[in-house]
Amino acid sequence: MHSSWRVQRMARIVREGGVIAYPTEAVWGLGCDPWNEMAVDRLLALKDRPVHKGLILVADNIRQFDFLLDDLPERWVDRLASTWPGPNTWLVPHQGLLPEWISGQHDTVALRVSDHPLVRDLCALTGPLVSTSANPAGRPSARSRLRVEQYFHQQLDGVLGGALGGRRNPSLIRDLRSGDVVRPS
Repeated sequence: MHSSWRVQRMARIVREGGVIAYPTEAVWGLGCDPWNEMAVDRLLALKDRPVHKGLILVADNIRQFDFLLDDLPERWVDRLASTWPGPNTWLVPHQGLLPEWISGQHDTVALRVSDHPLVRDLCALTGPLVSTSANPAGRPSARSRLRVEQYFHQQLDGVLGGALGGRRNPSLIRDLRSGDVVRPS
């Protein structure tokens, strides 16, 4: 893996408890360390998002989610592997292995393996990251760095510059148990 000094700097900010913005496949995202409750609380406050809704975790490969997948049926893991990396978010039973500030009121957690090179480089250094659209509740998702900066007025600890991945819509969300589409792409 070859990551730029910018990616390394953002990874250090995340490890130190910071909240960052970064480009994803379709929109800009906000991210932080999912295990750091203070960082997640800050991210939720920036977005004005209630904790009970839960958050998406993004990774650079399926192995970063092994701790959640080890006890699942093989056919479910195969289903995940066949759609990743890519624009597919799956609701996966969390089996009590994640803090409530990530899962919210749900018995599942939303997982995605990105195919965006900057996101993958970042997650390779940090492990799974919180990935939520970079916008306050009720506002359109940011599709430019300028919009991110207009929304958050220097309240972020870092912004990883780069281009969006070229997709028009955020990822498809499906329930792993049923295969049902929860949010179309």
